[in-house]
Amino acid sequence: MNPTSPTATRPEPANAPRELELPEAITVRDLSNMLGVSPIDVIKELMRAGVMVTVNQPIGFDMAALVCKVYGRGTKPQPKAEAAKAAAKSAEEDPSKLVARPPVVTVLGHVDHGKTTLLDAIRKTKVAEGEVGGITQHIGAYQVEYKGQKITFLDTPGHEAFTSMRARGARVTDIAVLVVAADDGVMPQTIEAINHAKAASVPIIVAINKMDKSEANPDRVKRQLSEQGLVLEEWGGDVISVPVSAKKREGIDDLLETILALTEVGELKANPERSAAGVVIEARLDKNRGPVATVLVQNGTLQIGDVVVAGSAFGRVKAMVMETGRRMKRAGPSTPAELLGLNSTPEAGDPFEVVADERTARERAEQRSRTLEAEKGKARPLTLEDAYARISAGEVKELNLILKADVQGSVEAISAALVRLASSQAKVRLLQAGSGTITESDVLLAAASKAIILGFSTRAEAGVPALADREGVEIRSYDIIYRVVEDVEKALKGMLEPTVREVVEGRAEVRAVFPAGKGATVAGCMVTTGKLTRSASIRVIRKGKVAFDGPMTSLRHFKQDVTEMAAGFECGVRLDGFNDCQAGDILEAYRQEKVKA
Repeated sequence: MNPTSPTATRPEPANAPRELELPEAITVRDLSNMLGVSPIDVIKELMRAGVMVTVNQPIGFDMAALVCKVYGRGTKPQPKAEAAKAAAKSAEEDPSKLVARPPVVTVLGHVDHGKTTLLDAIRKTKVAEGEVGGITQHIGAYQVEYKGQKITFLDTPGHEAFTSMRARGARVTDIAVLVVAADDGVMPQTIEAINHAKAASVPIIVAINKMDKSEANPDRVKRQLSEQGLVLEEWGGDVISVPVSAKKREGIDDLLETILALTEVGELKANPERSAAGVVIEARLDKNRGPVATVLVQNGTLQIGDVVVAGSAFGRVKAMVMETGRRMKRAGPSTPAELLGLNSTPEAGDPFEVVADERTARERAEQRSRTLEAEKGKARPLTLEDAYARISAGEVKELNLILKADVQGSVEAISAALVRLASSQAKVRLLQAGSGTITESDVLLAAASKAIILGFSTRAEAGVPALADREGVEIRSYDIIYRVVEDVEKALKGMLEPTVREVVEGRAEVRAVFPAGKGATVAGCMVTTGKLTRSASIRVIRKGKVAFDGPMTSLRHFKQDVTEMAAGFECGVRLDGFNDCQAGDILEAYRQEKVKA
């Protein structure tokens, strides 16, 4: 065997274990310590395998296992963090110690429909006993008390934050309250909120707000909701609606009564005697107090002096503050608290847990940090190409899709065709279907629900393709209806062939238009993002609509022909057969890329 081959066996270090248990990511230094060899030797083996790393840089399990094999060591993966956590949780849970816990409620809805006013009305009239007083600070969550029972409300910016947390694996909400204005009806953000709540599989209560207005029309709201698949109880469905007036504080008791009724049905329980675990709602760096995290305790009881790990941050709890500004010593299940004492600022959606000591906390935080760094940029979407394999393996029972089309007629036609598709192993689930461009909200919903976005005769807004790449979401574009249905059907049956996807290379704004003789024009542009390349196709976007889609005939910088122009530079562009560019138009450069099955 070639001695320089990465699979050649090196001399076995003395007293080394035959089989090593490796995490998902490990630094070169830590791996060398486990093997009992010099970090330089490990780096040399990695270089032979074509991997260039430094001593403190993390490598993945597969590469670490390859190095171990060189030294005659077998390897096995450490238990997945989620599995280990579930096992620990199961071991700690004693059914006799489970007690009822307060529900966690998120309020969603369209802008200006009264979400904030409703939250304020609830907070000012039903603040938990013993906490009455002026609200001194905002901590992103608070508790109220009604008929001796507490209810926790999350004061999030909207369904985007609600879903971005879910995309990070944080199951936080027990009940979603959908606020719809009686005088305005169902609006675009209302539909998005419905889809996000449905995707999270949480019960929905509809609060029909602004009932005090003379133009209020609750029947119209109920009809519109039924069109979105949200059928209310009085119309034969299972969704409860409550008429309220947040401004006049009417119907608040009925709403809270309904929340408690759903809570009783859900049998929400937790063990307050175990060590605390939960999720970070929001976090910030305070110039006077340092890292401050708002956490929601989901199980156990958090106490002053506990050592916690929150994402890649850790520390000993120095102080906990409730939303009224008062200090607290203990926080039980479903209790929000502002926590001080972490060494850095965690991210919203990060899980937190109490551990035995600071050494354990530091090790877990560093391990999480290494894992995140090793996985950075490796998000892999669920594509139609690999959908069949995952369905066959039993990983996927439903193929989640988001559909956006140019007009509502196309939406209805494609939706009806997709819903009819089914196989013996999986079915199609349309999380959202609507007309218009593909937005960041669509990508966030797809990321949280492991869905694929299908676009028919429409485009993605600026910044959406980049966000989709970061979140690992596939966007597929079509201009013929039967191809949409055909691709999804083939994915369900495992017959999908290699396809072509669109990659946006850059955008430029037309600043001026110059004559070029014989009726031709040159668009004087500033490249705003990415780059323009001579070989790219160009889409001219004017007031949100596509005015031209075709090839470029020339790309010039001053008087020189160039093959590409980067962001921040000016250039002249001539388009093949299109001389109607106007100042303010957006030129979008894109190319077609083959995707292998």
